[in-house]
Amino acid sequence: QVQLIESGGGLVQAGGSLRLSCAASGRIYSSTFMAWFRQAPGKEREFVAGIRWGVGNTYYADSVKGRFTISRESGANMVYLQMNSLKAEDTAVYYCALDRGGYSTVYSSYDSWGQGTQVTVSS
Repeated sequence: QVQLIESGGGLVQAGGSLRLSCAASGRIYSSTFMAWFRQAPGKEREFVAGIRWGVGNTYYADSVKGRFTISRESGANMVYLQMNSLKAEDTAVYYCALDRGGYSTVYSSYDSWGQGTQVTVSS
């Protein structure tokens, strides 16, 4: 079982930037899909961005396209989420997740989750 640990959350003003990091322990195969989800109070957990571990293809929710960038550092088993031009509606707990089955935007298909990191954007 791969363990995931997120870091990098915090409080930022609207228009600012944050970078989230996710450290993964254990073996990650090229077919693995790594993603970031978020969950705001009273809302369902939603897909934010994802990356195919092997080839590096990236996918984004429409709400973050052009503002967020997901990347990975294969040798270090790290996944990052660079968040720019942050908005108040980006406020949520952000989770790193792993799906051994490949690309998915459905949270129930994911095999491993981190504990989450809070991102708060003040307007």
